[in-house]
Amino acid sequence: MVHVYFLIMAPKDLSLHHLIRPSANTEGTSAALIMMHGYGSNEEDLFSFAPEMPEDLFVISLRAPHPLQPFGYAWYAINFEAEKGKWNDTAQAVESREAILHFIGEATTAYNLDPSRINLLGFSQGSILGYALALSYPERIRTLVALSGYLDPSMLVAGFESKKHEDLEIYASHGQADMVIPPAWAQKTAASLKQLGLSHVYEEYPVGHGVSMENFRSFLQWLTPRY
Repeated sequence: MVHVYFLIMAPKDLSLHHLIRPSANTEGTSAALIMMHGYGSNEEDLFSFAPEMPEDLFVISLRAPHPLQPFGYAWYAINFEAEKGKWNDTAQAVESREAILHFIGEATTAYNLDPSRINLLGFSQGSILGYALALSYPERIRTLVALSGYLDPSMLVAGFESKKHEDLEIYASHGQADMVIPPAWAQKTAASLKQLGLSHVYEEYPVGHGVSMENFRSFLQWLTPRY
């Protein structure tokens, strides 16, 4: 039996609170997976995926900057009482997009990461931020795993269409019974990615607003040869 031992390392004091699972690779730089949780959750949620991730990936799970009552955090405010459905605070979303980008720069230096192998994984609101970050700065992101989210063009940098997205790859999935984010929004996103000529995969599963075991295995199988 082969045993893999991870270097014991406490998270460093960077601009966003986070949890880490270091890479088993102790020589040279490491590829990284940056995880972003959904609205009202925290850094511990997606970190449950960490033990199942490839051993040579440096896994980082972020905490969003805006606290919610009575607990949890958000990347940006949502007004659930808006007359025409949910209303996103786009200004806060853009601030969070830039905060994550800044953190990636910090973490690359602090944890000796390979800047050409930065991968994102987001769920729900974290997935929406993942799209905003990856499409705005494709030169900084290798892959994006977007779970139960959608593309909001208002959160992208101006002129993102002219950027080179050829090396960016995206895996997206959604629950067919999702009552939080309609599947139609995710389907529209898939069509937009196709128009941009991005390499992407889109899958649906017979679940609600969550990630099934089958979904987890699928995105892990997709990610493993790409990061």
